[in-house]
Amino acid sequence: APITVANFVNLSNRGYYNNLSFHRVINDFMIQGGCPLGTGTGGPGYEFKDEFHSDLKHNKPGILSMANAGPGTNGSQFFITHLATPHLDNNHTVFGEVVDEESMNNVNLIQQNDTIESIDIEDDLQNDDSVNSYLDSWNKILDS
Repeated sequence: APITVANFVNLSNRGYYNNLSFHRVINDFMIQGGCPLGTGTGGPGYEFKDEFHSDLKHNKPGILSMANAGPGTNGSQFFITHLATPHLDNNHTVFGEVVDEESMNNVNLIQQNDTIESIDIEDDLQNDDSVNSYLDSWNKILDS
């Protein structure tokens, strides 16, 4: 999901998520954040297409996926699952996962309206030209 990853990395590196809340927390399902309004209705001012891949499924706890309001409405909102949620496959783009037990324990501790202090991306992302064209158009919107 190269476009989705580039979007998340770009927003994270810009500090977009800093001090936003996990506005939707459902025990034994998922935690959702990334809404600038804190209501689940906001976004960055642009939307982009879904990127489904047969190997990327909501098949275990800790799956990082895009929240959306229907096909092609991805923006800034994301969620992390507490358990396998196969009914979300091919409806929400999977683009990452929680990789260790300590981090998953932290996910499980998150409560409604807890704040995202920051999201730090540790590796440099190398994008191809097609992804860079998305980034250019998104950054113009974010900068306006």
